[in-house]
Amino acid sequence: MATPRRILGIDPGLTITGYGVLEFSSARPILCEAGIIRTADDDATDLAEKVRSVYKGVAEVVAQFKPEAMAVEQLYAHYDHPRTAILMGHARGVIFLAAAEQGIPVVSYASTQVKKIVTGNGRASKEQVQRTIQRELGLATMPEPPDVADALAVALCHYYTNRTL
Repeated sequence: MATPRRILGIDPGLTITGYGVLEFSSARPILCEAGIIRTADDDATDLAEKVRSVYKGVAEVVAQFKPEAMAVEQLYAHYDHPRTAILMGHARGVIFLAAAEQGIPVVSYASTQVKKIVTGNGRASKEQVQRTIQRELGLATMPEPPDVADALAVALCHYYTNRTL
């Protein structure tokens, strides 16, 4: 029997980073683990401490599950809110660092591409993504919070677009 392949999907955020580890060894992807990495949700918390928390959380998941690839949702920032993009860039940077330290390739996908590939609709709602992930993975309930479903969706997107895994 072939060794199962694992993909780590990440929905980056400074307050909540969703992650999901999927294993592909049979007809249906298998959920290994999914959850969130939460940092303090206040302005008093130092930015350095927030990015350190994101880094440590992702590094722990990488060390535990040893994925062969990491798929990360790309940044989307409205031009009226450039600060949001800059802050999210910090989170993405330490996520990429955690992968690079372990030699794991990282691929980024736009949220519209993820939604199109996983649900068939590039403008799918959070609930549509959650329900699709529930169905695709055979889960009893919808993944919560939506950040977890988004992370699992980006992992599935990577798998579906790279069938050579």
